Amino acid sequence: MTKTLIFDTETTGKNDPILIEAAWIEVLDIPSFQLGASFCERFNPGKPIELGALATHHIYDEELVDCLPASSFALPPNCEYLIGHNIDYDWNVVNQPNLKRICTLALARKVWPNIDAYSQSALVYYLDRKNAKTILKNAHSAEADVMICASILKQLCTTMKVTSMEQLWTLSEEARIPSVMPFGKHKGELIADVPMDYKRWLLNQDNIDSYLKSALLGGS
Repeated sequence: MTKTLIFDTETTGKNDPILIEAAWIEVLDIPSFQLGASFCERFNPGKPIELGALATHHIYDEELVDCLPASSFALPPNCEYLIGHNIDYDWNVVNQPNLKRICTLALARKVWPNIDAYSQSALVYYLDRKNAKTILKNAHSAEADVMICASILKQLCTTMKVTSMEQLWTLSEEARIPSVMPFGKHKGELIADVPMDYKRWLLNQDNIDSYLKSALLGGS
């Protein structure tokens, strides 16, 4: 049986991030949003933690000395869908396993386009202002962030009337295709309005983001 996991990591920082904590919880069913088995474990990254990362997750290097090496981590077998807030970051940290990614950040931007911030913490304040301080007490640990992501995902699925994981993945893929240029001399312009010669030039560049490529081709 295939698995769907909500997944989060904590890492050494921005420069060549290495795993130091991984957490996941299984989503058994979308309509009922029943959750199943969970996992949370720390790992030794074999390199120092950057100060910026330490200030976020408060995990000391010395706490990881006796942990298994980061390279030993693997997702459970038969995992088909991996869900997270900016899931590509976590996916890259664990060496890009072959599965379908669902991004709650992209979905939130699509579903609630008129709010001014889309971090998990900001979304908790938007969706449950009364209880937000309590919910966010342990934010920025992988285990807490997985549960926060689960609550955001439930709201997204309810709002979008999602009935299956495949439908959710399709909606996520659609939400990840940008409508506005994210960088360059045409940053902030609607992709549909970007000059054709610039689109052709950008499409010929190496390592162009696949979702941006889809947007550029759609408007050509």
